[in-house]
Amino acid sequence: MSTFYRELSIQTQGGGDVIDLSDALMQLVKESGIRNGQALCFVRHSTAALTTLEHEPGLLADMKAVFERLAPAGAEYEHHKRWGDHNGHSHVLAAIFGPSVGIPIVDGRLMIGTWQRPVLLDFDVAPRQRSVSVQIVGE
Repeated sequence: MSTFYRELSIQTQGGGDVIDLSDALMQLVKESGIRNGQALCFVRHSTAALTTLEHEPGLLADMKAVFERLAPAGAEYEHHKRWGDHNGHSHVLAAIFGPSVGIPIVDGRLMIGTWQRPVLLDFDVAPRQRSVSVQIVGE
């Protein structure tokens, strides 16, 4: 069993930005030399999340509309009262979507569907530099 670790550093725009991680993750799988196992990805921020989706303009617009319905940016959050940073909705959305995703690797390839892409969701109110930890485990 082998383990390979790297961090991706990603500049985002905030506000529901959706960043496709497919190419970066496929490059790391190749670099790792691991043929069969799993890529475990974890975003190290409380206002960002990881998931998979079809990365196309219509769905991206739909997702931003869903983000606003789930946790409206203009709503009153206790977090705002405590910290005054007006990103309570960002924390709520990140908690709903979650910080991690695991993707099987078979024969040196990520086992994602034809249109499925691993993505970083940035819910914060301003651009940020984000870190995604990637650990590839296998043989």
